[in-house]
Amino acid sequence: MAELALFGGSKTKQKPFPLWPQYDDNERRALNEVLESRVWWRTPGTKTLEFEKAFAEYHGARHGIAVTNGTAALEVTMAALDIGPGDEVIVPDFTFIATASAVLFANALPVLVDVDPDTYCLDPELTEAAITPRTKAIIAVHMGGHPVDLDRLASLAQKKGLHLIEDSAHAHGSEWRGKKIGTFGKAGTFSFQSSKLMTAGEGGIIISNDDPFERQARSVHDCGRMPGEWFYSHFIYGSNYRLSEWQGAVLKVQLGRLEEQTLHRHRNSRLLDKLFAKIPGITPQKCDPRCTRNGQYAYIFHVDAKQFAGISTENFIAALNAEGIPTQASYPPLHELDCFRSGEYRKCLSGTQATEKHEFLQQRFPHTQRAAWETVWIPQFALLGDEQDIHEIAGAIGKIQRHAPAIAANATQATAERVAR
Repeated sequence: MAELALFGGSKTKQKPFPLWPQYDDNERRALNEVLESRVWWRTPGTKTLEFEKAFAEYHGARHGIAVTNGTAALEVTMAALDIGPGDEVIVPDFTFIATASAVLFANALPVLVDVDPDTYCLDPELTEAAITPRTKAIIAVHMGGHPVDLDRLASLAQKKGLHLIEDSAHAHGSEWRGKKIGTFGKAGTFSFQSSKLMTAGEGGIIISNDDPFERQARSVHDCGRMPGEWFYSHFIYGSNYRLSEWQGAVLKVQLGRLEEQTLHRHRNSRLLDKLFAKIPGITPQKCDPRCTRNGQYAYIFHVDAKQFAGISTENFIAALNAEGIPTQASYPPLHELDCFRSGEYRKCLSGTQATEKHEFLQQRFPHTQRAAWETVWIPQFALLGDEQDIHEIAGAIGKIQRHAPAIAANATQATAERVAR
């Protein structure tokens, strides 16, 4: 028992993983330039504009609109597409709340759909089955950095006359058939929150190749103004979603590291795939052959408890953390969140939509349930390490498997003690 770090043994991982966020004198210089310029506001500034253009170009888009965060990117997109009361937008049940809350923010209904059991991305067949005359858009989430099946979803959206939005908060630099994600539909949205693949603490961006959409989205993000018009003219609904010059300056520098970091994470993840193939009960998120590059926001893998003496995912994670391997929490299923269970979400709806029965909430979401409660996520910064780091991750899991009966016995004893009290 003592060999496990959880019970007082030595950690598998002694050398620390790379720190995150990463920065150097380039960020310092960029911030100092903004400071000394005294132009800190985006409107007369150049830093955020330069970043927008560079990020969009990197992903093969003509347009980039930098906003305050990834949630705002989705909200602006909803408004620019004129999605509103009575409309439905299909979203995966396995995602962060913002994917659904942005739809509710537009006073439309997010229709929850289960995910593919191998990639944990939106299931195309279930998506098609969920389309109704009210459906206006599909938000496809690139989970953990792995793209959704863009062949099928882009084709489906085109066939049905729907907007396809790529929620790419996990997928900066990811590729599908050699083409970077974000422009397979009407728009792609990204986040620059602190855990993301590039960061300014907060921030987001919308990219697109659709000129009319870009005009609307840019207006929405800037108080309803229109390019070339008088500053105090406001033509449509809008709010202030503008990104500051400070963040634009930092993100332009961060973008310069993205290509190398993405390749590094992808290589290390494919090495983990090979190492995990030798450990019974560990099944990595599938890497579809059409995914030519995975930005790898997280390395997600399923744990078969039967191969680990029946221990819970929670106990597995505790043992892994004790060995020095970091993890991050998986998303819970959206349909289990209080706002859906209690009916609170209905306050954002109107008309018959606010009171009618929503069938999708009565459905089972078996693949989302499995993904939410039986997977482990290794954060992206750990994938920036060297090969030794990757072998040590696999070594820690092998060690846990060998000593899983001790973890199970300890958990059973702890439960018995709680009951006795």
